[in-house]
Amino acid sequence: MKKSIVKHLANSFEGQSNHTENGIEFWFARDLQTLLGYSEWRNFQKVIAKGKEACKNSSHLIDDHFVDINKMVDLGSGAKRTVKDIQLTRFACYLIAQNGDPQKEEIAFAQNYFAVQTRKLEIIEEKINQAKRLEAREKLTLSEKKLSQLIFEKVNNERTFAFVRSAGDQALFTYNTGEMKKILGIPSNRALADFLQTILIKGKDFATEITNFNIENNDLNTTEGIRVEHVQNNSDVRKMLTDRGIFPERLQKGEDTKKLKRRATSDDKKFKKNPDKLK
Repeated sequence: MKKSIVKHLANSFEGQSNHTENGIEFWFARDLQTLLGYSEWRNFQKVIAKGKEACKNSSHLIDDHFVDINKMVDLGSGAKRTVKDIQLTRFACYLIAQNGDPQKEEIAFAQNYFAVQTRKLEIIEEKINQAKRLEAREKLTLSEKKLSQLIFEKVNNERTFAFVRSAGDQALFTYNTGEMKKILGIPSNRALADFLQTILIKGKDFATEITNFNIENNDLNTTEGIRVEHVQNNSDVRKMLTDRGIFPERLQKGEDTKKLKRRATSDDKKFKKNPDKLK
């Protein structure tokens, strides 16, 4: 397909034919009919029907993506008449394109175009989730660093922190830190939290923050007192999760946060060099 045709169709889809109402993006089916190379509405209606069926089969509500409307059109010389039309979401446009005549250049373009746009949204969502996980991991690092400092100040024993943290993990997972590493296949020299899913990282951070607060507020100054406090806080977090059907020890491990951070840094450098390219 010629680059000029691709550019024309891209501009038509995004700049000329899409509309926004109350923050919702949509296309009119009669505009899409022309863009996809269909000269007769009755033939295009057959493609729309296939799109609706595909929508239904994908467990989406047809009425959420295909909205029947009536609108006025100019006939010339000031005359107007009412015609039936359909407001389409981007997803509906994608389904229609997927069920169109692949021999048409316009259909071939639309199939690839909407697939790429959908993939871009998926990538953006994935990157947002990764950023949230990295942010949660950094926050846990800070709260555990503070716990370590508080323990050293109160007990003056560097080994107590590992003991208290493992006791907390036992309460959260029903397994101590070393046992959880074996279950998840994590190297013994790596931090357990680097491989936990976001919800568990946040859960550990919440329990640790409460422990830190109570060590200072209640002047906890013995190993046993701090251990009991941390165990109780992790037990409370576990109960909150399990009451909602989330069992910490059953969740699969996440991707190594150190690898995520390296990839995110690399992606940022690539984006700065070429901001129009999203991989």
